[in-house]
Amino acid sequence: MNNQSTFKAFRVEEKDGNYSSTIKEMPFNTLAQGQILIKVHYSSLNYKDALSASGNKGVTRNYPHTPGIDAVGTIVSSESNKFKVQDKVIVTSYDLGMNTDGGFGQYIQVPEDWAVKLPENLSMKEAMIIGTAGLTAGISVLRLSETVKPDDGPIVVSGATGGVGSLSIAILKKIGYKIAAITGKETERDFLIKIGADEVILRPDFEEPEKRPLLKPAFAGAIDTVGGVILENIIKSISPMGVVTCCGNVASPKLDLTVFPFILRGISLIGIDSQNYPMNYREKVWEKLSNDWKTATLTETCTEITLDQLDEKIDLMLKGKLKGRTVVKMDI
Repeated sequence: MNNQSTFKAFRVEEKDGNYSSTIKEMPFNTLAQGQILIKVHYSSLNYKDALSASGNKGVTRNYPHTPGIDAVGTIVSSESNKFKVQDKVIVTSYDLGMNTDGGFGQYIQVPEDWAVKLPENLSMKEAMIIGTAGLTAGISVLRLSETVKPDDGPIVVSGATGGVGSLSIAILKKIGYKIAAITGKETERDFLIKIGADEVILRPDFEEPEKRPLLKPAFAGAIDTVGGVILENIIKSISPMGVVTCCGNVASPKLDLTVFPFILRGISLIGIDSQNYPMNYREKVWEKLSNDWKTATLTETCTEITLDQLDEKIDLMLKGKLKGRTVVKMDI
């Protein structure tokens, strides 16, 4: 395996209801059971990681804990018939970083069913720029594009500067769609145009509650990452036979709607669950993300940090002040 007795990990601890984090040396026998032991080269910061790091019991029940729902690295020990030592693999979703110690540690041990081989056309860093956010974006685009084609009209993307939103925009642009981006960050208009948005809509102009059951059709489809009133107004503004995917609830998990958009315009609302997405579809999406959907602006959505910078970035994420993707280099 290796000659080390410990490895570094970003460890979150609880004391009297307060949560704090430090970089600790962890013994290997603290790792979860699993068929493959992986040396992590990169991880990435996701909203679930920020919640886990701040003591959200809906994400992580027990502490101390190592967050990190994304990891990519090299297998150093394998009891699997599917993977061998030196294979490069991606692990995203499932229970990684939630109640199983995650990618903010230099090593993880996981079941073989959680891993996907790193596609040949992706570097490890690129895989983590994509990560769970990109997988979620990819699944959303796949489900949307099964029905809505580029010629049908523009696609609106909410939470546009976030990980899922920004990667969705880049993928949609790559395959020929026109995109309207909804954001609360007026200062990021140039960033959104650069990654592929054709129009930028400021959130205050779109999040006022609207009592009318239907609004004038403006979009052929949508990828929503925030929920709440914005999702309500998106659904009301979709053209007949349009498709809306939803994957987040940072604004609100509640919707105040009538059935009219669905029965009068034939709109479909598709929930996206990347955490437990079936492996055969997961592999298909990763293959697309590494080939047809790989974008020239991929690295432009990314900031690279080290473990000791995580606290600062987690704080910014919880305040809604991060843009794009934050990748954590673990080789320190």
